[in-house]
Amino acid sequence: MSRNFSLSLLLLFIFFSCQRPDPLDLVDVCEMDSTIVVELVYATPDNFLGQAVYPVDDRCILRRFAAEGLVRAHKSLRKQGYGLKVWDAYRPQSVQRKMWAILPDSRYVADPAKGSRHNRGAAVDVTLVDLQGQEVEMPTAFDDFSEKAASEFADLPETALRHRALLQQAMRAQGFTTISSEWWHFDAPGWQACELLDLSLQEIILED
Repeated sequence: MSRNFSLSLLLLFIFFSCQRPDPLDLVDVCEMDSTIVVELVYATPDNFLGQAVYPVDDRCILRRFAAEGLVRAHKSLRKQGYGLKVWDAYRPQSVQRKMWAILPDSRYVADPAKGSRHNRGAAVDVTLVDLQGQEVEMPTAFDDFSEKAASEFADLPETALRHRALLQQAMRAQGFTTISSEWWHFDAPGWQACELLDLSLQEIILED
């Protein structure tokens, strides 16, 4: 094999490697689509922790592939008169440990020893809003630790059931999967490839 041919192969490999997106990139979803509503519940004391654990309430940080799927789901909902509001996305492991200390129940909080999909930047908690950004009727409020929060619970008002189904259809069409205990939680396809992270939101913001 000639030296020139080998060099050409090397250059082609480098070129295509550079074109391939890094599945571990962290991005701000709002920079990809500013019409997605972001109100991080854990940036306020109005949550089950009773304290704010995020420094900002308007940054939706996810792995790039998860963010791209979320944007596609949002755009499909916009065509139907709805959109997405994000309640939580990437979550540092240090916050996961605080949650587990208060609610050590794996139905609702992942054991920090194993880590959450949120700690990987590959899970998102969302609800539906109308085109004016107002929340519509859903089965429960966020972090409702009751049977009504289950993703398949049936004894609910018809409007709430319809909205939940619409949300699930839009997210599942992009490969997201649900968990049984929380209708608002969706795991991005390929989350298994993402390592656990404990970067604070401040660190990510400064890196931007």
